[in-house]
Amino acid sequence: MSLTDTQRAIHAFLADRIEADGFAPSQAEIARAFGFKGVRAAQYHLEALEAAGVIERSPGRARSLRLLRLPEGTRQRELAANDEALQLPVLGQVAAGVPIGADIGSDQMLLLDRALFSPRPDYLLKVKGDSMRDEGIFDGDLIGVHRTSEARTGQVVIARIDDEITVKLLRIAQGKIRLLPRNPDYAPIEVQPGQDFAIEGLYCGLVRPHA
Repeated sequence: MSLTDTQRAIHAFLADRIEADGFAPSQAEIARAFGFKGVRAAQYHLEALEAAGVIERSPGRARSLRLLRLPEGTRQRELAANDEALQLPVLGQVAAGVPIGADIGSDQMLLLDRALFSPRPDYLLKVKGDSMRDEGIFDGDLIGVHRTSEARTGQVVIARIDDEITVKLLRIAQGKIRLLPRNPDYAPIEVQPGQDFAIEGLYCGLVRPHA
């Protein structure tokens, strides 16, 4: 359920007041702050926030409101003040399926919590496809990539094959390199002699937009 601009503003107002006072403002205070003629309008918007899963209220208890989600800008402000925050570029797409061409060149930047990743990522790639679903990597996820040309068998890697990029489980045995999906609907990719192949980085965590 999408929120209106007024509901987003009320959400932010609630967060600010709870942080400052330790408890939520009353419906009358919300009405005054937003110029509503009465508390019914404030109640309507609070009901919408509750239906959207943003807040929770206990019937019959005054000022019992609590936030289930912080306003969008709040988490960004927290991260900006945190030495462990990471500002990462989204460089393009990576296939969790058959390899696709790298769509490099996006200037989108995201501020994210360092604790989401291990090791520390250098950039993000957007996943296309579901061949890594059993690894918990789904279509549309943004995966962190630690830039390195070295990897061990059993690690999830971002690999380049003839200028195309894919994310797979690396398996090296008897001199052969295989890139394994984590979905039985897909076949492994075996790197052939003469192919232009390189490890671009290690998978080190993900964020799921709009989760």
